[in-house]
Amino acid sequence: MSKGEAVETTSARVRQRTIPPVVAARWALWTFVIVNLVIVEALFLTEGTGKNGVLTVAKFFGLHAAVLMLFQLLLVARLPWLDRRIGMDRLTVWHRWVGFTLLWTLLTHAVLVVLGYARLDDAAMTKTFMALAGVPASLLGMLAAAIVVVVAAVSARQVRRRLRYETWHGVHLLLYVALGLAFVHQLRETTTFSSSAPAMTYWWALWLFAFGALVTGRIVMPLWRNAYHRFEVVAVVPEADDVVSVHVTGRHLDRLPARAGQFCIWRFPGHNHWWPANPFSLSAAPDGRTLRLTAKAVGSASTGLRHVPVGTRAFVEGPYGAFTSLHRTRPGALLIAGGVGITPVRALLEEESAGDIVVLYRVRSEDEAVLIDEVRTLVAGLGGRLHLLTGRSGEGSPPFEPQSLRALVPDITERDVYVCGPPAMTSAVLGALRGLKVPRIQVHAERFGLA
Repeated sequence: MSKGEAVETTSARVRQRTIPPVVAARWALWTFVIVNLVIVEALFLTEGTGKNGVLTVAKFFGLHAAVLMLFQLLLVARLPWLDRRIGMDRLTVWHRWVGFTLLWTLLTHAVLVVLGYARLDDAAMTKTFMALAGVPASLLGMLAAAIVVVVAAVSARQVRRRLRYETWHGVHLLLYVALGLAFVHQLRETTTFSSSAPAMTYWWALWLFAFGALVTGRIVMPLWRNAYHRFEVVAVVPEADDVVSVHVTGRHLDRLPARAGQFCIWRFPGHNHWWPANPFSLSAAPDGRTLRLTAKAVGSASTGLRHVPVGTRAFVEGPYGAFTSLHRTRPGALLIAGGVGITPVRALLEEESAGDIVVLYRVRSEDEAVLIDEVRTLVAGLGGRLHLLTGRSGEGSPPFEPQSLRALVPDITERDVYVCGPPAMTSAVLGALRGLKVPRIQVHAERFGLA
């Protein structure tokens, strides 16, 4: 196939999409949420009256807290259809904000319950609180709320930054205990969904769907894939003094639904403890025989990869991420990478068939340009352009100012733009793209992090 034919094929493929995948996924997700909110509101209006006005309002907040819990489960279930279209990073941001909304909704519900019963019994709120704590169903709700408060406290940015990921994650797992306590609390306290058989069936089905999605996405699917593929390290290749590539093979890897640009969560339990896990991008397009990750030594887990013995079993979760060609809207693409963020970009280059590609690679010096020889070869093979932008931050003209990007890529608004790099660089590039008025649907950014 000639270069012109390849470009024309890419254009035809792009034109065939009328609704971008991310838009379709967002519409599906929000439609699901709104439909269920409408059902809950209707049931509340018909069966939500409490023993007084305050308790009625308390029930309103309690029911919506339950809906927020269900939504939280879907956001962290790592459902492939959502993840490949929206991306784990975006779903994680939503999870965080929904989590804090859930916190305030639960606290409002709890305060109103105590206030409502205090007015009903004409008693002090302290005395009412102690009395409610003696009722098993109410105590379960209090314990669930207390766990949510603790998790929210350790998830505040100032606290989170001081904790190791494994510590924070261990505390965060208590949320599943809170969900179980809240579920039993609802069954024993609320009358809204016990008013009729259809209402009870609906509520049970909704909870089973949410819990089922979570168990399937977070437990069943990873265990099944690892048992089926039996991932194993076949090579460890130093790329630089502080960079290493790990090649992993397995059975039937042609059936693993991985795409260039995605990442996996990697564990090497035979070499390391079970709990350390890191998200590393695939630094080569999946070929059905091996997977490759390339990591820079920034912590104990990534530093230790250099010493992983060949033959070590790997436990792989994923692939995850929406940083793929699935979201292409234009025939031309601009790929912007910083530091080790070149790894998913390098994989995307290997998947490309058309040559209307420009790569901007930001590093402090050429010696620190990870996989630069491979990137040069791939870009040259595509007939694209590579700009290696060297220098430290604050030196010379900022390379990611709007005017600098426009000078390097005059037709930037007509391209899809993929961005992967350190948080500060990614934020600078995204700000510049907004200044250049690049349509949001053409901008694709990958922000790593499990928290």
